[in-house]
Amino acid sequence: MRTLLALSAAALLAGCSTMEKINPVNWFSSAPKVKPAELQPISPSATLAPLWQSSVGSAGGYVFTPAVVGASVYAAAQDGTIARYDGGGQVWRINAGQPISGGVGSDGRLVAVATAKGEVLAFDSAGKPKWTARVTSEVLAAPQFAEDLVLVRSGDNRIFGLDAADGKRKWVYQRSTPSLSLRSNVGVTVAGKAALAGFPGGKLVAIALNNGAAIWEATVALPKGATELERVSDVTSAPVVAGREVCAAAYQGRVSCFDLASGNHLWSRDVSSAAGIDIDERNVYVSDEKGAVHALDRANGATLWKQDKLFMRQLSRPIAMANHVAVGDYQGVVHLLRRDTGAFAARSSTDSSGIAAEPVRVERGFLMQTRNGGLYALTVN
Repeated sequence: MRTLLALSAAALLAGCSTMEKINPVNWFSSAPKVKPAELQPISPSATLAPLWQSSVGSAGGYVFTPAVVGASVYAAAQDGTIARYDGGGQVWRINAGQPISGGVGSDGRLVAVATAKGEVLAFDSAGKPKWTARVTSEVLAAPQFAEDLVLVRSGDNRIFGLDAADGKRKWVYQRSTPSLSLRSNVGVTVAGKAALAGFPGGKLVAIALNNGAAIWEATVALPKGATELERVSDVTSAPVVAGREVCAAAYQGRVSCFDLASGNHLWSRDVSSAAGIDIDERNVYVSDEKGAVHALDRANGATLWKQDKLFMRQLSRPIAMANHVAVGDYQGVVHLLRRDTGAFAARSSTDSSGIAAEPVRVERGFLMQTRNGGLYALTVN
């Protein structure tokens, strides 16, 4: 197996495919290769208070983001553990019978996970097995639910629409990809009758849920540079939909927003991000590859503020809540920033194992899952 080094990432041949995959430091490294910023004392203007706390098990070399449906949280671990929590209390805990790699998805009736061998496992809301299906390669992304479908993205950048009733394949979307790309846990985002997915080469595609056909394709970022490594410009985080807009970020590329219905380009900014973005009614928030958090004007992409005191701390995707924005880092520290200025408002520590998973909203707050499987539901006071 031939290995290439780029920045802090190792390029690895992906199985039997000729496509090479780069593991970005944000997800799969235990510590930064460049010395990160030391945390300095802050003057808190808010408090991050615990709502509840639990543990589901280690993520190993993968990324597991919890699924939230109403008051229920579904979480998973690499060893096959799947658990349901209602209001922070564990309702059930099962083992899938084999290691899993693709996180957990649920619509409240079904719970789905996937494996490095391309198996998709579905359970009912009580944790009892329902069906098993197979896709073409490893699954790193959490399955998503839409209407009567379970959407599964495999490591070879195929997206499968599986029948939620029995797991049978209804359609598959596939496209050609560059010879070198990032190995990531990016999945899909459901918006109305479409699934939105970013791809290697900086492309964003809207896919019809009824038949898997492309509705429109847009360019988040164009690859540039003299070498293949410099030209890697992949969308490695989920697109975010807000109203009639969809925005996405590309590694070594840009943040771009588009009209949701047509895919028409609205604006772009040169900010490289592997972790992703969030949107509120006014702003787009981005965690960039160097550990800065940016607030961009949702109307035109103009910079409103930049918080750069978290240099190389491997930030998670930001999450916006009322008057604040939160991110997690490689030491498991949760940072709360003021929405209007980006100044530090509060700080809270988890289990020190690092936060690579996307934060998700829960009632009265948000939830972080650490690499060691700690579940931390926090609220802002």
